[in-house]
Amino acid sequence: MLRFILCFGMLLWVSPARAASSPSSPRPPNLLLICVDDLKPTLGCYGDPLARSPNVDRLAARGMRFDRAYVNQAVCAPSRNALLTGMRPTSMGIYDLGTNFRNAVPDAVTLPQYFKQHGYRSEGLGKIFHVGHGNVEDPASWSVPFWKERVVFYALPESGATNTLTREEAYFANDRRPNAALPRGAAYEAAEVPDDAYPDGKIADEAIRRLRAAREKPETPFFLAVGFVKPHLPFCAPKKYWDLYDRSAFQLAERQSPPEGAPPYAPQFGGELRQYRGIPERGPLDEELQRTLIHGYYASMSYMDAQLGRVLDELDRLGLADDTVIVLWGDHGYHLGDHGIWCKHTNYEHANRIPLLIIAPGVTQAGTRSDALVESVDLYPTLCRLAGLPAPNVPQQLDGVSLLPILQRRLFAREKEAVFHAYPRSPREKGDLIGRAVRTQRYRLVEWKRPGATPDTAELELYDYRDDPDETKNLANERPKIVARLRAILAKQPEAKSQFRSPAR
Repeated sequence: MLRFILCFGMLLWVSPARAASSPSSPRPPNLLLICVDDLKPTLGCYGDPLARSPNVDRLAARGMRFDRAYVNQAVCAPSRNALLTGMRPTSMGIYDLGTNFRNAVPDAVTLPQYFKQHGYRSEGLGKIFHVGHGNVEDPASWSVPFWKERVVFYALPESGATNTLTREEAYFANDRRPNAALPRGAAYEAAEVPDDAYPDGKIADEAIRRLRAAREKPETPFFLAVGFVKPHLPFCAPKKYWDLYDRSAFQLAERQSPPEGAPPYAPQFGGELRQYRGIPERGPLDEELQRTLIHGYYASMSYMDAQLGRVLDELDRLGLADDTVIVLWGDHGYHLGDHGIWCKHTNYEHANRIPLLIIAPGVTQAGTRSDALVESVDLYPTLCRLAGLPAPNVPQQLDGVSLLPILQRRLFAREKEAVFHAYPRSPREKGDLIGRAVRTQRYRLVEWKRPGATPDTAELELYDYRDDPDETKNLANERPKIVARLRAILAKQPEAKSQFRSPAR
């Protein structure tokens, strides 16, 4: 019996590298990487009964859906750095929006750069790396200049910014409101306009043009990274996507206060949202506004979904789908009022759990799912394996592992016991802290301390997702044995680096 199992396992194991070099497969597969800004698993394929996401759902039906996928930090730049370099923020030492990853790891070879080095035409459009807040694009990653679009855009003039005070002007006006110096456009917009009036429609148009051009060069495989910007704030989408929903069906978060016993600095209270016009600068949001924002998030998601559908339709029409690995990845999750929190920027479940779909012709089976714990850094080695490329020998240390055995549904595929993410906080009385989190199938432990400080200085959070899926109470003081076990797992990881600071010139 054992011999039969071993032989059967060997039959299941067909190396993608071997397949790519066989006579029947003259070149490696194409890769279509779809990155979606602020997308949580509020999708039909993830069981959300309200979501209108037919194109994400049909994509999920083609391959494998990961139900326990997590980012490595719930904010744009560090999360995208993790995907594209294979390094967790704690390894790189970049937790903010404005520090370019090449300042900390100048010789890193990014995922698209690695594919480019191995004969792929590497192209990117929309939002892939985080650009802005002082951060810049990465020309070394692309075969041709990156094609960018705006994240914040209004179709209606009345929705645009009305407060144009500079920070200096706000200071001299003695205006100490937290966001007084920020342009204050509307938080949402439902305009009677065509899809291409907003950036995601234009991004889909350009993706279609790139696919058509690639079809004319069959001898060169493509790595095409398409970054959709919705449902990122502001929640702007053509009115027809708002009309898909009955706003009265949206339920407000049942618990709108932080977890009992959590450190006071662990939650956040919507600073990103509160820069928009019509949003109170402090305090809770009224129920009508909450329902409107949730409606806007869903409408923006459905608008993005329709643009994704256009790209998938063209991929199919051109006959490229059978030779293309497709990945859909959300750059982090999103709070919609749970714990009284909006947007991301926490270590809690809604901010860190993401949708992840992988469709690999000849490898994945249609309509499959996995409960395995996976994290963003796993995609770098996974995609290299799926393309049949050599194991990455790059200057940076890759923190992830290949998901190929899980995608192939091998009988003895080894799954992770935990995944890891982090978020920084700087409470006035404590200084710069890193909240390192370890997530297992049942628990999440967060250890808040200064990098390099001794473990006894840490404040801890523990949540049990079997008994308390809504994170209502920090259980760290009540379950010391679980805390000890999870801290032992966390202790196997390298200490978190402090935020990288460029040397003064």
